Amino acid sequence: MTNVVSIRFRQSGRTYLYDPDGQEIKKGMHVLAETAHGLEYGEAVTGVREVDDSAIVPPLKPVIRIATPSDDETYAENCRREQEAFVRCRDEVEKFGLDMRLINAEYTFDNSKLLIYFVAENRIDFRELVKALASIFRTRIELRQVGSRDQARTVGGLGICGRVICCASAMNDFQPVSIKMAKTQGFSLSPTKISGTCGRLMCCLKYEQDAYEDAMKRVPSEGSVVDTPLGKGVVTEANYLRETVKVSLEGNSETTEVELFPASDVKNIGKRRKNGTVQLDVSPEEEAELKKLSSKD
Repeated sequence: MTNVVSIRFRQSGRTYLYDPDGQEIKKGMHVLAETAHGLEYGEAVTGVREVDDSAIVPPLKPVIRIATPSDDETYAENCRREQEAFVRCRDEVEKFGLDMRLINAEYTFDNSKLLIYFVAENRIDFRELVKALASIFRTRIELRQVGSRDQARTVGGLGICGRVICCASAMNDFQPVSIKMAKTQGFSLSPTKISGTCGRLMCCLKYEQDAYEDAMKRVPSEGSVVDTPLGKGVVTEANYLRETVKVSLEGNSETTEVELFPASDVKNIGKRRKNGTVQLDVSPEEEAELKKLSSKD
């Protein structure tokens, strides 16, 4: 087991594990730590805790120190300068006529680098822009092109649920999301209903997918032919969360009865083919027994 502390350097950024280096760091404290961009000011989202060695990639970088009041002032000043830098950079982009949209500007804690994030449909030649910005800000300039999901995370906003979008509040990393998840969970496939503010499929589709896939192992899907306590029928609707099915019972009456059953009370026989026959989903022995029952009918 190893002592670690989780640090987040931006409000909507991912968290990283650091070695507390013997310091008593508590949740909510601000600290300084070394990153790929240099020394950064971040917030401890957890206190010191133990994790299994298999959960970390050694060697862990140590937390340099708990932030002092002077560090807090430096960070606040950097935030103010970032807003000014963003406006100036945007003016320069318009001046050069570049087809790119700026998303954010960030200074490293020691002001040794200014990182500028942007989105663009095509590749941009921004070499002249970098030269102009370097002469204005007198520091190293780094421009980074990001995708629409990163743009949404940086800008933030509210989702259709009325809460702050997940990528800007609760998510550390983006997870792959597919249209199959929307189909499995019974969502409308209208792009306006399953797309987030980034224009991609909503990340929250991933949250319940494992539960749906687990339930699908026990709940017959729509169109399945099943045996029920009231006889044989076809599943017309499957509720994977409640693990129930609506079954259209077969009978000689002109009116077809539809009954609701717990999935545990029905037995899946197979799938109904287009020609009306049943594609059996049973063992050869069970299939033979079912044929005998059919002949008796």
